[in-house]
Amino acid sequence: MEAFVSVLNNYLWGVPMIVLLMGTHLYMTYKTGFIQKKLVTSIKLLLRKEDGEGGISPFASLATALASTIGTGNIIGVGTAVALGGPGSIFWMWVTGFLGMATKYGESLLAVKYRVKRDDGSFSGGAMYILEHGLHMKKMGILFAWLCVICSFGIGCSVQSNAIASLFHLNFNVPTWVSGVILALLTFIVVYGGVKSISKTCEYLVPVMSLLYVLGCCYILVHYHAFIIPAIQLILTSAFDVKAVAGGGIGFSVYSACRYGIARGLFSNESGMGSSPIVSAAAKSKNPVSQALIASTNPFFDTVIVCLMTGLVLISTMLATGIPFNAMTDGNKLCLAAFSTIPYIGKPILVFGIFTFAYSTILGWCYYGERSLDYLFGNKVLPLYRIIWCIVVFLGAINSISLVFDLADTFNALMALPNILALLLLAKVVEQETAVYINHLEKVDQTEIPLQEKPIYAKKD
Repeated sequence: MEAFVSVLNNYLWGVPMIVLLMGTHLYMTYKTGFIQKKLVTSIKLLLRKEDGEGGISPFASLATALASTIGTGNIIGVGTAVALGGPGSIFWMWVTGFLGMATKYGESLLAVKYRVKRDDGSFSGGAMYILEHGLHMKKMGILFAWLCVICSFGIGCSVQSNAIASLFHLNFNVPTWVSGVILALLTFIVVYGGVKSISKTCEYLVPVMSLLYVLGCCYILVHYHAFIIPAIQLILTSAFDVKAVAGGGIGFSVYSACRYGIARGLFSNESGMGSSPIVSAAAKSKNPVSQALIASTNPFFDTVIVCLMTGLVLISTMLATGIPFNAMTDGNKLCLAAFSTIPYIGKPILVFGIFTFAYSTILGWCYYGERSLDYLFGNKVLPLYRIIWCIVVFLGAINSISLVFDLADTFNALMALPNILALLLLAKVVEQETAVYINHLEKVDQTEIPLQEKPIYAKKD
């Protein structure tokens, strides 16, 4: 099965997928008029109080989206990219994150535009609703919803709980079943309250965990400050050399750097995957563009900052300590080896980062799975889903799931395909909506902003 999945991933993440993803990022950057230049405006909007329709605040929406994206991919995923694709993969992760801001903007804009109002006044949205109401492709929307549910139990649940349990077992000899029970209970306490409970928890957890992890990485970089410039040079050289040689003499091709850098980049920030727009649709928003701009900061914080920090720490530490780049192909072990070289603070930073990042991902992806199941069957199945979710958290912690990590890449690609289809076919809508609202959003007084004019297609019981 592992051999089959490996072959499948080599095909799914071959040249066509790399071209499709990067092509979509570039195309959306063009169609949105290089929306990345509005980063400062996006951050300002994030801090404003929004009084439009919706269930949760824009900041809570972004925090929940970041909770699901800032996960093990930002640490172990970066290590995996370096181990399999070489130092150059860090560059392609960074490029994927920066250009992915436009894709995240476009898919989030469409999620708000085509969202559906519920009887309690809240909203549901995402790629499934975009496909159904924007393109009249309901069967494709159903396919996306099923893929999202399946993917949530893998990338969003069992992978994360397994990473936490393995971490505590290796470093503190805590039995995996103990970690599994505690994680399942902590998860149940939060997810039982639904989106408001999840978003409220993420609103407090995400800023604290991200800031502390970045500060910890800064400490390590200061410790190895003499190797920062050589690390940057090696990353750039490995990203473009036809046959870049690193560390122990192993060669990493540009293709392998692109393949693992872009795959890990998508795994990290999920731009083009269609998951985080599900929570963007639930945010209070007067118009699609304001929330889309806020959502576009997700890849910036997630990949451009956090993943880059991890990558620089890994490369500079390996150069400083002489750890060969071909010493191991396991991202988890590579990260542990690199961080453990820092006296006193290195291992605690890694433990804190993986635990908080993985736990927040479990919470964020639970919401994505809920919204997808609600689309398929209605909200009556949600209490049962939450119970099953917590059981899978426990099972993921106590079982060896190496295959699940490979399957995560598979379902990432499969989820991305229908979402990218919708985004490309509706790119003109993104361009038009942007033209209507973009110039109004930089004003301090937004009373003159035209309200969004769109039909409410249906109500969801």
